[in-house]
Formats: sequence, structure tokens, C-alpha cells
Amino acid sequence: MVDDRSHRTRSPLVPSRRNLLTAAALAPVLTGVPDARALSGPHGRAPVAPVMTKLADWADVGRALGRPGDMRRFMYHTGLPRRDLTVFSHGIRIDPALALGTHVSFVRYADGSTLLMGDVVVTEGELQCFTDVLQQHEIMQTAIHKHLLAHEPDIWWLHVHAHGHDPAAVARGLRAAFDRTGTPPAEPAISTPRVDLDTSAIDAAMGVKGAPDGVIYKSTYVRRETIADGPLILPPGLGSTTSVNFQPLGGGRAAVSGDLVMTAGEVQPALVALRRGGIELVELHHHNLTDEPRLFFVHYWAVGDAVALAKALRRAVDTTNVVPMPGGTSS
Repeated sequence: MVDDRSHRTRSPLVPSRRNLLTAAALAPVLTGVPDARALSGPHGRAPVAPVMTKLADWADVGRALGRPGDMRRFMYHTGLPRRDLTVFSHGIRIDPALALGTHVSFVRYADGSTLLMGDVVVTEGELQCFTDVLQQHEIMQTAIHKHLLAHEPDIWWLHVHAHGHDPAAVARGLRAAFDRTGTPPAEPAISTPRVDLDTSAIDAAMGVKGAPDGVIYKSTYVRRETIADGPLILPPGLGSTTSVNFQPLGGGRAAVSGDLVMTAGEVQPALVALRRGGIELVELHHHNLTDEPRLFFVHYWAVGDAVALAKALRRAVDTTNVVPMPGGTSS
């Protein structure tokens, strides 16, 4: 049962310690412009900042990957949902947009280099061969983990990472690896179906304007801090988001899956808040190998009244130093 004690739910209009941070500290995240002054890279040098690009700048990457992409602020993003898989968790059929959404993003930097980061869904039978092809093309794996409990068939999620000056070569390596899986080609865009949930009540509970992804409703947050991965500043929404995804089950009920992004000191308060809210824990892990500050992620699962679950999850989100994702979407 969800712990729905309303006196624990903080209104988004009530100031908290986190909301009293200085305007200077908040400005880089809220405007989407990373602040290199907040960090120092190798040998004391400031990390390299990302630069804005246009869709046309990534035409060679799109051709190499063989699938169309779109722009999400600093990121050239390509989604590859595993629509070919029929996956059940605790008897519930998982919509691809809930937890089976492979995606990869490319970011251009001021020094002319490009960063690839992504999250890839593979079956257990595909995992080793997919890994071998990635390694042949010098694409790193930074996490191998689970998003779901008790699911059939056996599925794994991999985070991928590459940094260099030839993004088309990286895209060709990704394409070669994806070709060793059942990842389907892109489908033409269709009209967005109605989300069968009280999304206004979910928004009020979560303190963020959500966005539909097919029948799934998603609430997304980003860290307030400037996040670096080695020598590079990560744009808000790349590899450091908190996501709450609602899959309607009828009658106001939903299956909820996602992850919270936390610093080390936030891990235990967040885990306690999740369990007190009746949320099941799935996996605690990293997405990156050299991030600063060091970030941890916890995947979770719950089934119940969607608004009550949103209130319970909001209490867990409030233990972490995040703000709503600018624009309400993420990669």
C-alpha cells in the first residue's frame, strides 16, 4: 500500500533549504547554460562546455546510424524503442516507452570533440555479442544493470559512452552493434494517443509539468549542480536525470518505473523515502565512470493509484537536489 500521508508532501511553492540556494548557483541549470566556473578539470583547467548545434550538423551521424534523430537542446537524440519485445513484469505487459526505450545522444563541444552517451536495451541472448561489437569499435560500457523486477524474457540495460572527433565512425559502430540485436527500424510518427490518467493531478503532486510519450506519462528533473564527466560538462538532461514514468492500467491505476539521480549523501534518504512510500527498489548503480559530483541512480517499481504513487515518489524526489527539467522532456 502507498503511504499517502499528505502532511509529508511538500508544496512546490513552499521554500526548502534547496530552494534557498543562491540565484547564481541555480542560473546555469535553469537557463540550460552549463557553468564551467563551478568545476575544475584535469590539471586545474576548467572542463570543456557543450555548444549548440543544428539538426543539419548531424546528417552524417543520422545516415551512419540508419535512423532519424531530433534535437533536444544541446543533444542530437535518436530513440530506438524495443517494440519487437513482449516483456512482462509482475504480470504487467511493459509498454516500450515505460522501460524499453533504447536511446543515444551526441553532443558537440567547444574543442570540436563529440560525446556519445546512451542507454541500450538488449536481451540476455544479445548481451555478449552486442558487447563484443561495441568493443571492436572502441565504444565503452559504463553500466550493465536492470530496470525491472521479475521480468520475462530476461532483459539487460547498458549505458554506452564514447568521446572523440569522428562521430560518424561512432555511429557506424553503434549501427553494427544494433544490427546484432532485434532492435527494429524507426517507425513513422503517428498521432499521440490520450494518456488515460489524471495528468493534472500528477503534475500537481510531482511539482513538474509532465509530457506524454505515447500512452506513457513522464515527469523529469535534472540536478541543480553543473555535472562534469571527465573533461566535459554534461548539458542538463544527459545522463543525470530523475525520471518518473506512468503506464496507465485503467481506473486511475498505473505501473510506475524510473530512476532517481542522487549524490552519495542522498542515497539512503532517497531509498528510505521510496520504501516508506511502498515503492519497490530494483537497482542501485552508476551511469558514468568519471562524473563529478559522483552520481548514483536507483531504479524503482510500483503499481497502484497513479496520483497516490506520484505523491509518494515526490517525497523521495524531495530528498535530492533537483529541479524540473527545462521544457519538461529529456533524452
